[in-house]
Amino acid sequence: MAFKYLSNVPLDEAREKFLATLISKGLRLETEPVKTIDANHRIAAEAVYAHISTPHYNSCAMDGIALDASLTFNATDTRPVTLQAEQFHWVNTGESLPDNCDAVVMVEDVIDTGGGAIQLFGAAVPWQHVRQIGEDIAQGDMIIPSYTEITPAIQGALLAAGVLELMVIKKPRVGIIPTGSELVSPQTNPKEGEIIEFNSTIIKGLLEDWGCEPLIYPIVRDDQALVATSVRQALAQCNFVLLNAGSSAGKKDYSVGAIAENGEVVLHGVAIRPGKPVVLAFALEDEKVIPLVGLPGYPVSAILVMEELVRPALNLLLKQSYESRPLAEATVSRRLTSSLKYHEFIRARVGGVDGKLVAVPLNRGAGVVSSFVKADGIIEVPQNTEGYEADEKVPVRLVRKMEDINKTLVITGSHDPLIDELIDLMKIKSPGSKVVSSHVGSMGGLMALKRGESHLGGTHLMDEETGEYNKSYIKRYFPDGGVRLISVVFRSQGLMVAKDNPMQIESVADLTRVSYVNRQKGSGTRILLDYLLKQSGLETRQIKGYDREEITHTAVAAAVASGTADAGMGILAAAKIYDLGFIPLIWEQYDLLVDEKTFEHPEFKLLLEVMRSEKFAERLGKLGGYQLNNPGGEVL
Repeated sequence: MAFKYLSNVPLDEAREKFLATLISKGLRLETEPVKTIDANHRIAAEAVYAHISTPHYNSCAMDGIALDASLTFNATDTRPVTLQAEQFHWVNTGESLPDNCDAVVMVEDVIDTGGGAIQLFGAAVPWQHVRQIGEDIAQGDMIIPSYTEITPAIQGALLAAGVLELMVIKKPRVGIIPTGSELVSPQTNPKEGEIIEFNSTIIKGLLEDWGCEPLIYPIVRDDQALVATSVRQALAQCNFVLLNAGSSAGKKDYSVGAIAENGEVVLHGVAIRPGKPVVLAFALEDEKVIPLVGLPGYPVSAILVMEELVRPALNLLLKQSYESRPLAEATVSRRLTSSLKYHEFIRARVGGVDGKLVAVPLNRGAGVVSSFVKADGIIEVPQNTEGYEADEKVPVRLVRKMEDINKTLVITGSHDPLIDELIDLMKIKSPGSKVVSSHVGSMGGLMALKRGESHLGGTHLMDEETGEYNKSYIKRYFPDGGVRLISVVFRSQGLMVAKDNPMQIESVADLTRVSYVNRQKGSGTRILLDYLLKQSGLETRQIKGYDREEITHTAVAAAVASGTADAGMGILAAAKIYDLGFIPLIWEQYDLLVDEKTFEHPEFKLLLEVMRSEKFAERLGKLGGYQLNNPGGEVL
């Protein structure tokens, strides 16, 4: 079949075309028998009927006596009926109802008069406290219809009805073929140019969650003949084949060629970002239709294609419908621009602040797999839309429960590893604790609080005129109050350099002769650098790399450790993580700016508790470069 190389088909159209092609070519499910006790979460291939009734005998539903109800019809509170031993039977719950009996009286209503006789002060009605044959399920009743997912409760009902085995849809075996000469198996010390292959593990986990049986093949280097051979092997063994990666237009991208050698390409290129270069195809193997998909190599792209295109195709094999995630309306915290060409999916942190949902977009790079770890929701920007403005209401697909999101404490501000340590200690003390943090710099956190988009944020903003931290900024931006400044630590800020300081850097004055990596605009660290440069009589244009930005101290340290920069300003804790040299410049004040209403938030109360704990002090000691500054005390 002819296809347009790297087309730009809208997502809905691509999905519909792919699924319609598979159906028209005769895609069909496979079935197998399984024991009922092993059928949890399997999909019934056909309706299941009861083999026996449940209960399958008339069963006593209470402890007490079984009798013929007519013997009690004259019993009242004032004129009890007396029965002799031969007129009733003592029974326990679950026992078979004795012959010639049609009712059970609870033991609490039976008065023992001695000598084997009893009295009843109320009449029984026929079949009271008796579970009659077939009361729950009658033999021949349909217990579940076709294509029902088996749950533990259904397993119990099936076993009670005598169904010991049933036909289920066979789990689709899905082959995963990782490709790329640069890929290596997971390890702790990859060489430069080697990329750890972890996509297949992510894909495997998704497939297991979706009821499939994944099979990961060995990594195939970039050679079309080798890739095509691996595809042929997978087609012979699997019901669905995923090739990852090499689906774009690069000179080493062999997926399309290898797929075309073994099957028929439906389309190549979908108008989504990330995920555009996906290949959707199928192959015929022993008269079976086998879907064949070439996934993009970047993890975020691959995951998105799995969710939006692969899962719907798998649902055809599993006879399941896809339930979209719940949709909510949230205020986006910053401007989002988008190309008109694509339907874009942007991961975001989501939290409830002052009665409204706030969405903080995460880094949207196709290779930023951490965005999936942190995401609470997904902002969708439709094709032919330019994006959203800050503070605009946007639709968000939630990946966490709304109940959890509404309880979440939102921290937006300056990055410091101590925030992560606080969150971990909160989790240890209260496993149900819910906190999200995003690193937008001190000024970004201050403005987020001003807009009502966070509960609190770290800040270390120096006043260049007084050398005082934070107070002047708060008075300027919050003239009417409404916030409190809470002290946390003093921390050592300085220049992070390569181990043993081979460039002999001693102060900011030396930055004019080396390459530098900076923090983002609005961060306290960048404001500090500008202040120190000004004190030294230097201009920012004299610093090579001044415009190169990273959003965390650890990202700056990683750049220096990799050799792509000679120096970067950051905290001692980050330098220690990467075993870097460190030239201390200043002890600065790091505080938390908190919305006043947040003081009643249970998660914030927990945060204050762990901040004042010995365990927090111990962790800071291990990180290095901190001095406690009356943590939790009010500064302003």
